[in-house]
Amino acid sequence: MSPMHFILNSTFILGLMGLALNRYHLLSALLCLESMLLTLFISIAIWTLTLNSTSCTITPMILLTFSACEASTGLAILVATSRSHGSDNLQNLNLLQC
Repeated sequence: MSPMHFILNSTFILGLMGLALNRYHLLSALLCLESMLLTLFISIAIWTLTLNSTSCTITPMILLTFSACEASTGLAILVATSRSHGSDNLQNLNLLQC
């Protein structure tokens, strides 16, 4: 395994572990998701560069578009949650009270 693959894999796994283990604030969960998506973007961009194929060059841009949509949706949920509940603590959220 090359050092680049090791760094990208460890970055993705660190984001996944942060998402799984750190469940206190909604903002930290959103940041972990964003780091995972950016790692995937870099991985796919490097993959398309090494393949030298023109058929897969749009894939990183599609992933980046979905990442931007995920970030804007997450921030909208964060603002709505902090306005309705007063904080972004995930322990205070109860879906049955909506």
